[in-house]
Amino acid sequence: MDLRATSATAMKEPSMKDHKRLLLIDDDPNLILLVKDYLEFRGYEVVTAENGREALEILEQDIPDMIICDVMMPEMDGYTFVEQVRQTERTSWIPVLFLSAKGQSADRVKGLNKGADVYMVKPFEPEELVAQVESSLKQTIRWKEHQAKGGENGSRIQVPFDVQLTPTELKVVQFVARGMANREIAEELNVSQRTVESHVSNMLGKTNLHNRTELARWAIENQMA
Repeated sequence: MDLRATSATAMKEPSMKDHKRLLLIDDDPNLILLVKDYLEFRGYEVVTAENGREALEILEQDIPDMIICDVMMPEMDGYTFVEQVRQTERTSWIPVLFLSAKGQSADRVKGLNKGADVYMVKPFEPEELVAQVESSLKQTIRWKEHQAKGGENGSRIQVPFDVQLTPTELKVVQFVARGMANREIAEELNVSQRTVESHVSNMLGKTNLHNRTELARWAIENQMA
């Protein structure tokens, strides 16, 4: 995979992706550097981690739009990491792309069964990686739009009928619905992260919702975002 040769082309014709954030996880520093460089030239924001354990710590603070993950890593491999991502409600919806040197059919099946949405074998063409990322992100957008409309058989989020948000809470929940982390919201509103966390906590109490994901869905369903 020669990403250096393709970076120049990407610089000439950048494809901005509305600042979509990607979490890239791999224990190979050279691959991290090259893939991050290429994706950033294509308009994505890229956060990196060396293994699954480090990635889980990142997810505690920030929710990316997509995860690109190596399979064989120290500390915590890709299989274990993705299983934990899928078992956690606030991260279970995130599309995951596995990168692996193992290309046998059994390896692909195992990766997909563990929870990956896409399985790519190293070495790979950078344009194919970008195409897979774009396809996964579009699918997520379609899913969110479907959920916002209630779905054919889906149920809408239920909250007390007399819930009233303050103007600041309304701003915060709009940012939450966009997938922004508390840190980013704090910077946007020029307040402390603790203040944002307090607003989120207050809204969860008012609405009887359990987490940020439900709060975001409620905001989208009620056209607040």
